[in-house]
Amino acid sequence: MNEAPIIIGAGPAGIRAAQTLVKYGVRPIILDEGIRWGGQIYRQQPENFKRTNEQLYGFDAKKSEELSTAFARLIDKADYRPESLVWNIEQTRLDIFHSGRSTTLNWKSLIVASGATDRILPFPGWTLPGIFAMGATQVALKYQACAIGEKVILAGTGPLLYLVAYQYVKAGANVLAVLDTAHLSDQIKALPGLMNQPKQLARGMYYVGWLMTKGIKVRRGIRIVRAEGQHRLCALVIQNERGDQETLECDAVGVGYALRSETQIADMLGCEFKFDSLQRAHIPVKDVAGRSSLKGVYLAGDGAGIMGADAAELSGERSALALLIDQGVCHDISKSTLSRIKQIERGLQRIGRFRVGLETAFPCPNDWIQKMSGDTIVCRCEEITFGEIRDAISESDIREVNRLKAFSRVGMGRCQGRMCGQSAAEILAHFSKQALSEVGRLRGQPPLKPVPAHVLAEAWVPTLKGTE
Repeated sequence: MNEAPIIIGAGPAGIRAAQTLVKYGVRPIILDEGIRWGGQIYRQQPENFKRTNEQLYGFDAKKSEELSTAFARLIDKADYRPESLVWNIEQTRLDIFHSGRSTTLNWKSLIVASGATDRILPFPGWTLPGIFAMGATQVALKYQACAIGEKVILAGTGPLLYLVAYQYVKAGANVLAVLDTAHLSDQIKALPGLMNQPKQLARGMYYVGWLMTKGIKVRRGIRIVRAEGQHRLCALVIQNERGDQETLECDAVGVGYALRSETQIADMLGCEFKFDSLQRAHIPVKDVAGRSSLKGVYLAGDGAGIMGADAAELSGERSALALLIDQGVCHDISKSTLSRIKQIERGLQRIGRFRVGLETAFPCPNDWIQKMSGDTIVCRCEEITFGEIRDAISESDIREVNRLKAFSRVGMGRCQGRMCGQSAAEILAHFSKQALSEVGRLRGQPPLKPVPAHVLAEAWVPTLKGTE
């Protein structure tokens, strides 16, 4: 059994967790899918690119630089393994894909800092070439230094919508409009909850004001009706607050409804989950220190609930301290360590209140199902339509999402339900007349992400032979 603690993810949470372990003389193993550390929010450009931190990260340039410098200083004191995908988990064994082959690694203690992904809602035409998730829209700019199109529309809701719009316009991209499904009244109602993070609130207001001074159309209370085009996107049809439809010509759309936690690793580990009404999703259970329901498994960052990069740093440090205490490395907690723990927990509570404000300001639309046409694709991997899902629910009296998966194949594709799982659960809740919390969540299964077939054969065929 490997005694070194393992950290999955080298974003803000993973970096701070590693930094804390190293500080106490512990050498962690850090597994990360990325080519270089930083996660999605502080994704680094290719080494031959020469953009400055200010150009890449704007107001977060100093934070990104501090985080990157901290990680660079600890690399020699850690076992850092980039481009390493954890694709399967069997009890205390991880299967890891790296450089074309799979290896196994046993663990005794594990910090899961798996991050988040886009929350997507389907609409007619959303699978047309030219339509990108908001995260991918940002990655194109950060990592590849290019825009997703020549005539770009950004739509959906959430703070990321305005951040990406600001970054695109700042970089010289042609952004035709920013379309927010939330109403101005939602954002006014949320102000009291946002006031405890005045800098973050001011920054968000600055983005909106700056975009408007640049002549960018910022529209609220819209609904995406459909995307039009034969072989590629050519227009987006929307409905405004008055109920009138408009057709906006474009060649690219970035769309997203804030973020959702990447929970597949926690699921395959066997962590207990609970339904979070604020995030409209099941998330793994953890205490304030990051301890999961399983001994030796700690959860940090957005993978255990969307809280943002600042909270991810704090939770990464807190989970590492919990691990050190539980493993007996910190036999006697010093006054300074205890003071730091209390400081971290106060910070997380403060950010938690701010997140409630954000969810109030940018609610996920709740009427999209009523507007959906039967031929709209919901599961793009398996090309399962809204009508097929609706009919399966009706014909087989389905009341649980994994049963829906078995009867309709929704969520069986390459993405393992990352794109369609949330939508499928909401559709099921609607037609079965249940609360969203009651329909369950899609169970994870290996491989967590696609790996070559030979990797599966090499990993599983010997095991299968042993059962003959």
